Amino acid sequence: MTALLILLHLLSAVVWVGGMFFAYLILRPAAVTELEPPLRLRLWRRVLSAFFRWVWAAVVLLPVTGLALAGRMFGGLAQAPVHVHVMLLLGIVMILIFLHVFFAPGRRLRRAVADEDWQEGGRQLGRIRRLVGVNLLIGLVVIALAGAGRFPG
Repeated sequence: MTALLILLHLLSAVVWVGGMFFAYLILRPAAVTELEPPLRLRLWRRVLSAFFRWVWAAVVLLPVTGLALAGRMFGGLAQAPVHVHVMLLLGIVMILIFLHVFFAPGRRLRRAVADEDWQEGGRQLGRIRRLVGVNLLIGLVVIALAGAGRFPG
């Protein structure tokens, strides 16, 4: 059971953080140079819609599997090492940022694209980009903690 929890936890993190890495550092620069705003915004609406379905799964699986693993490996959070608590805190921050992106600028982006309001769509996409950049950095820190946090000094 522990192996399955670890697998689900790792795959969820890879999908979420890896997806942000790809979108932010690979797809975004290519879309900016190759596509006019209407096409670019339509592309992002579709990309984000598909990606957010996977992020919703990660938002559920990561805390559930993380807490289950803390229970199995350390007897609960009270006995878990500091890096596990930091990972949990940063994970909660990431989830809150995602929820904001999904329900605020994400919703406004979908509406702007449907209304063909390219200027407003660009503003909302810029907000999403900045927040995804923050979440990507936090996600990379969490991965570093997961990989190196259990090795003192």
